Amino acid sequence: MKITRLNVFVANVSRTNFVFVKLYTDDGIDGVGEATLEWKTETIVSALKELERALIGRDPFQSDAIIEQLHRDSYWRTGAVFRTALGAIDAALLDIKGKALGVPVFELLGGKYRDRVACYANHWFFGATKPEDYTERAREAVKMGYRALKWDPFDVADLEMSRRQRRETIDIVAAVRDAVGPDIDLMLDVHGRLNVPTAIAMCRELARFDLRWIEEPTPPESIDALAEVRANSPVEIAAGERWFEPGKVLEALQKHAVDVLQTDVSHFGGLSETKRIAHLAHAHLIPLAPHNPVGPVMNAMTLHTSVAIPNFAVFETVSIDVPWRKSLVRETLQFDNGDLLAPTAPGLGVELIEEACANFPYEPYDVPLFDGSMNTKGIATGAQTLSSKD
Repeated sequence: MKITRLNVFVANVSRTNFVFVKLYTDDGIDGVGEATLEWKTETIVSALKELERALIGRDPFQSDAIIEQLHRDSYWRTGAVFRTALGAIDAALLDIKGKALGVPVFELLGGKYRDRVACYANHWFFGATKPEDYTERAREAVKMGYRALKWDPFDVADLEMSRRQRRETIDIVAAVRDAVGPDIDLMLDVHGRLNVPTAIAMCRELARFDLRWIEEPTPPESIDALAEVRANSPVEIAAGERWFEPGKVLEALQKHAVDVLQTDVSHFGGLSETKRIAHLAHAHLIPLAPHNPVGPVMNAMTLHTSVAIPNFAVFETVSIDVPWRKSLVRETLQFDNGDLLAPTAPGLGVELIEEACANFPYEPYDVPLFDGSMNTKGIATGAQTLSSKD
């Protein structure tokens, strides 16, 4: 079996653009991966196309060797763009191999540790601006079956927060906790926007709401800053979605900077690399809760990884999305009482509908974290991507 062609597909989903890659073989078996890199769509498309000439004629069963060679020969060996491209290629190679062997991809990663993975909801809060809006949407998410909710209530914070911003954040978190009761896990995402003293102060202020974690409180460049926050926070600290190489994770583990590691399966270089880093974290007794807020192929990539690692914690899902998300793929997800069941189909278990992507052409979007538009420009209504039956 030899790889004959690579193709890239882009689909606009109103907040970003999904980027899918397909590899084709002379045996007629193809494989799909996802390389969605939020707000860097055209850049990642170019990176994927540049890799095609190194893949043509290769045996897709040599997946580890291919990824290692691509990494070695790139010269610029890291960064979000290149590592995300590698992640998609790794997934597509494993998808081909799984289909050819008739087994789910998690079997190629060593087999499953669990039959179901607990999920938490992201995106449930889109459109909310006031505490009562968050209350309504939180209750709706719990009705879907979710037992854990994550969101960013930090307004337009940029390193520091005014007294008004702090009060408004606290009011929103208090409203959600009151709405869902004590048995629902709540996680807060700061998106790396606070300095050390502000982050420590907010962790202490918000601890009263019995949070599961506070995510990425400081910018991702400094592990030392994150370690200082963790050492002074009564709330567990989660981070890692913007670390792209094993060395960065190893530094964070050695400096005791995280309670929960949030490696992104795509951005970190693929399922195989994430499996290896999960075992490194496991040796430090740190759980992994993979970052997974984008498209359906990435969801499948993350699900197979989550099934196949020993220290899995909880699975991030997009609880609502644009209504046409389901038109882009054929998938066999089973969502049951807040959990996703382990896949059973060969390969990744998700097939891209190539022609559907052209119906939703690329549109550029700006990062919404610092202009107050993150919630209001999101998907206020849409398909309940896991729990809906349509």
